[in-house]
Amino acid sequence: MSKAFKIIISGGGTGGHIFPAIAIANQIKEQYAQAEILFVGALGRMEMEKVPAAGYPIIGLPVAGLQRRAFFKNLTLPGKVWKSLGHAKKIIKDFQPHVVVGVGGYASGPILWVATRNKIPCLIQEQNSYAGVTNKLLAKKVQTVCAAYQGMERFFPKEKIRLTGNPVRSSIVPVTGSLKNQGRTFFGIEPERATILIVGGSLGARALNDCVQAFVKENPVESPVDIIWQCGGYYSAQNEAFMAAHPRPWIHLHPFIHQMELAFAAADLVISRAGAGTISELCVAGKAVIFVPSPNVSEDHQMHNAMALVRQNAALVVPENQVSVFLMNRALDLINNREQRALLEANMSKLARPQATKDIVSEIVKLIEN
Repeated sequence: MSKAFKIIISGGGTGGHIFPAIAIANQIKEQYAQAEILFVGALGRMEMEKVPAAGYPIIGLPVAGLQRRAFFKNLTLPGKVWKSLGHAKKIIKDFQPHVVVGVGGYASGPILWVATRNKIPCLIQEQNSYAGVTNKLLAKKVQTVCAAYQGMERFFPKEKIRLTGNPVRSSIVPVTGSLKNQGRTFFGIEPERATILIVGGSLGARALNDCVQAFVKENPVESPVDIIWQCGGYYSAQNEAFMAAHPRPWIHLHPFIHQMELAFAAADLVISRAGAGTISELCVAGKAVIFVPSPNVSEDHQMHNAMALVRQNAALVVPENQVSVFLMNRALDLINNREQRALLEANMSKLARPQATKDIVSEIVKLIEN
């Protein structure tokens, strides 16, 4: 097999799709330095910034998804899809990939559809426990589906499924005492202070941000915990203004945290959305977590993801509509219950698949060899 093979990786939209895609690309380049990788994303989406920053070329398609709350915007979708298919045909013709990998997101549909029509081997990396419509349709044509959860034969042909887990960034590792100390130093937190990390995904989560603001107002001087708060770039200006008006030394506000391994390590408890990539990283890190699944995602897949862990006694869940009433009380109860936190951490660690990225790359290479 030539080491100079060409691979297209397509998808994006959120960090939950982009970071696993970059992890796959990095692993390919680590094993096969001469491999040529091209990303295909959606114009105007996060991947158009994050992928070049990681050192890879990307082409954007004008594709978009259904807008649940903006009916008239959906009238332009057929035109965008048709135009994206035209762009995808040109990309396939010009780049001549040996294999195409779809990681989810708007752009993966057109490029994988064109690739399968041209008899190019294709692989889908399904990150969630509840498959989306696009992947269910594409699975009929692709050769391999790399899944992160058991029981995915509900959605895909059983013979195509490989249980690999989700890729995680190489920086995410099991938390040790020394890494925890490093994290506390990085965020300026006293070694013995109980600490909660609140992260609403790469885009931020209004419900979690509102909850933190309410907690700040309720605790004008002291707090039983320090809070590392990733509010999301979309909400950064308003939350920075809020903290300027309500300064608290125990709040550590960040629009986006690049050193997430240090944030995980510094925290005794994580409050998070339930995106598939985030879950996989938290399993590898071995953290106690309260998930607040986003209700604004297709097929309610974040709730499905979170409940898969709850059934294995590896995490807790608070629905978004109960956040303002229950979340911080539940979090403080868990902070004070070391035994329960230790149980959650142990069960999360059992679900970790740290070799996921290597296993997915192995499946990609098999398609090229065959």
